[in-house]
Amino acid sequence: MQQGKDKKLSLIGSVSLGTGVMIGAGIFVLMGQIAELVGEVFPLAFLAGAVVVAFSAYSYVKFSNAYPSAGGVAMFMRKAYGPGTMAGTFALLMYVSMVIAQSLVARTFGSYTLRLFEIENTQFLVPILAVLLIGVAYIINISGNRVIEKTANITAVIKIVGIAILALAGLWFAGFPDITSWGNSTTVSAGASGGVFNFIAALALSILAFKGFTTITNQGDDIIDPHRNLGRSIIYSIIICTLIYVLLALSVSASLSVDQIIAAKNYALAAAARPVFGDMGLILTVLLAIVATVSGLIASVFSASRMLGMLSSMKQLPRLFTGISNPALAITVTLAIVLTILFDLTRIASIGAIFYLIMDIAIHWGLFRFLLKETKSNPVIPLIAIVLDVVILGAFIIMKFQSDPLVLIVSLVGFIVILVAQRLFMITHTNADGVMNMEMEMSGGPMTMGPMNMDDMDKSDKSNNDKS
Repeated sequence: MQQGKDKKLSLIGSVSLGTGVMIGAGIFVLMGQIAELVGEVFPLAFLAGAVVVAFSAYSYVKFSNAYPSAGGVAMFMRKAYGPGTMAGTFALLMYVSMVIAQSLVARTFGSYTLRLFEIENTQFLVPILAVLLIGVAYIINISGNRVIEKTANITAVIKIVGIAILALAGLWFAGFPDITSWGNSTTVSAGASGGVFNFIAALALSILAFKGFTTITNQGDDIIDPHRNLGRSIIYSIIICTLIYVLLALSVSASLSVDQIIAAKNYALAAAARPVFGDMGLILTVLLAIVATVSGLIASVFSASRMLGMLSSMKQLPRLFTGISNPALAITVTLAIVLTILFDLTRIASIGAIFYLIMDIAIHWGLFRFLLKETKSNPVIPLIAIVLDVVILGAFIIMKFQSDPLVLIVSLVGFIVILVAQRLFMITHTNADGVMNMEMEMSGGPMTMGPMNMDDMDKSDKSNNDKS
């Protein structure tokens, strides 16, 4: 549906949504998980993750400036690989990783909220609170872009200012951590394994704390001047979150030992606030976490549902059921609820990291192999991003194979299900002559992709790219 300019997102609104997804859960729950892997050097993991994300963001900025749409990554995959199984599979990986992130945010909300009441047995209550939050996000998202933007702007200011104050005050009272002792065998916590290999593997989680920037690419139909503002929004969001993450990680490192961070890994920031600010600090941190997770979930649901709708319009998925208002939104929140009930925070984060890195590699390869000229891109940067992703993903998979193979099993099964389902849909969507009409349904009428032969649709044939 076409929107008037007064109903579209501003650049500030877009950055608010982007930082809302990024800060929503990443810093509040992943800090403890990363500290568990690398020990006292965990602040460096966030800084190193920001460097990796900077290389990765280049591809998304180039794609966004060239092909802005509500489909975001789905449109990028289609432009690079042509319509078919490859584009659909990798785009669905991104969609699923976004839904997984919603589950992570929702469970983080539950974990922090229960700290207000000092409840230790949270196994049953956390998913209940998480599901309630997903319901709230659904209600706000069906209210329209203006409500979403106003909510995002207010909550973004609260949490960015609040977290910055928390970080700076923590450093002021607790002092700057002694970084000269980082990595020494005598100072490595018994609860953290440390080591270069674990540091590389931990980058998969620190990258997950930044991955929310990719949801900005789904705002192409909803933002003012998308060819210019999408890329700017991505860059600004990453810069803001890098500063917040590093400052806060240093503050927590100064306030708590690694063992204490690990013991409270699902609510590490709340635990770090108590030694510095007392009970009032704990309460304020929990309230801040609630604001951050609420805004993060709203923004993530906004972006993921638009991506799913675009995949259906692209005929990479069956037509969504039209008997309800905004079926893409309903499907998205339903999947988020199911994942929230089935998995804990650590496994949700791990599966999301694996899916995201696989999709991220596909994005960079698609840009490098097929669209350098069209997007006016430097070939070196996406190649560096691919190498970094492969190294980090490999280390993370090896680590999970040793510590929690169920994560790998679920990830593999999920990938196979997506791949097979996408391939079967392509086959059933093809006529007796092996030709599939890839006419994309867009606002204002269909956008013709041209007929496509089933034997060729998975190849990276530039003639299949949408030039409209």
